[in-house]
Amino acid sequence: MIGDMIAKAREEKNMTKAELARLANIDLGHLSHIEKGERNPSHKTLKLICQALEIPYQQLMYTYDKNLSEEQESYGALDHMSYDKIILVDTIDNFITCPANMPGASLAVKMPDDSMAPTFKKGDTLFIEFNTLLDNKEVGIFSVDDKIYIRRFIGKKNKVILDADNPHVKKLELAKNQPFFIIGKILNK
Repeated sequence: MIGDMIAKAREEKNMTKAELARLANIDLGHLSHIEKGERNPSHKTLKLICQALEIPYQQLMYTYDKNLSEEQESYGALDHMSYDKIILVDTIDNFITCPANMPGASLAVKMPDDSMAPTFKKGDTLFIEFNTLLDNKEVGIFSVDDKIYIRRFIGKKNKVILDADNPHVKKLELAKNQPFFIIGKILNK
């Protein structure tokens, strides 16, 4: 998946493979293998590629050992993954220990409302793994129209549903081409 994200960023910046390889000071053949998913870049090479693309390194690092499933490919998951956005945290309440059973956690947030009750109640601490694709019925954190939602993901061929577990909260039905971003996956079970 990391190769797909590099290719996506390169193409959206209207950059050729040869240009990216030159700017990153890496072999064109090596870059081609990376983009095809035949090789993973070293951390040093990934940093050079990100520097050449002028994008944050960590966003792609989260995709390092991930692969797209057929289901994820069918709903166009890569179209909803961000390579150049980072989350804005406007308050910091505490610094907590990451539970041993959630080694992929990147950040912890408090559940802002009761939209996911009874699964998660308002105020529950949720552990997030950034830039992780979701399988159907997994809970994630999303950006839709500049608003952040924590919802259960349901990916279909022509639409995506961000469903609330609370039956009193309306689900969000998004057309396949409607812009939204998967920020990450909620690791709490």
